[in-house]
Amino acid sequence: MFVNDRNTGNFFRLPPATKNLLIVNIGLWLLCSVMPSFGDTIYDYLGLHYWGSGSFNPLQFVTYMFLQAPLGSGTGIGHIFFNMFALYMFGRILEATWGTRRFLIFYLACGLGAAFVQEAVWSLSFNEAMVSSLSEANGMSGAMIQDILARDPAHARELASQYADMLLTIGASGAIFGLLLGFGCVFPNVPMYLFFIPIPIKAKYLVAGYAVLEFVFGITGTASMVAHFAHLGGMLFAIPFLIYWHKKHILHGRRY
Repeated sequence: MFVNDRNTGNFFRLPPATKNLLIVNIGLWLLCSVMPSFGDTIYDYLGLHYWGSGSFNPLQFVTYMFLQAPLGSGTGIGHIFFNMFALYMFGRILEATWGTRRFLIFYLACGLGAAFVQEAVWSLSFNEAMVSSLSEANGMSGAMIQDILARDPAHARELASQYADMLLTIGASGAIFGLLLGFGCVFPNVPMYLFFIPIPIKAKYLVAGYAVLEFVFGITGTASMVAHFAHLGGMLFAIPFLIYWHKKHILHGRRY
């Protein structure tokens, strides 16, 4: 996906917040990819764990968004490429429009919102997801797993603790989806292109399409390794900022 923008400049002329976010994200990704043992430690300490896990730390609500899936993971290089490409394309434009302070507040708030939504989804689906995971791992029906857990509460608590420790989310995608919504609101009619599809689509329609797809993927469990509701959480937490700035007539500029 890219914007029809010819005046891109170069990396060293990027506005400061966008440039530093790119440096931190890519730098950590490189370290974690070339030193896997170091990466495992970083993901364990800085990735977002389920609040009921012994590995959870409130600081992870912020730190998780600076980590991307390393080489050798299921997503390969695609996770960081698409996140950082979107940050470069939309971040530099929104930061130039809003100013560094407002842009950074918006970016972090969207990332925090995505984390809160992910924690809520984990909490609401915890028992069902745990039973499904155990059922798949043991080749047993969900009813059989539930019956076994009900007859052995101590073992059930132990399995719940182990499952809670397995839940982990990393990535800037929630913040990026907030930026995508912000761009669609500020520049709704700018033509955008999806990779390999040479047909321009107005930003407002592309953003709406992404939101619908993420919702459908989330409720159907499509690509279950992707935190679809966290992406929507980033968009959701972007809305109050965009509405407030629109009412204050600063959505399209006027920095502070």
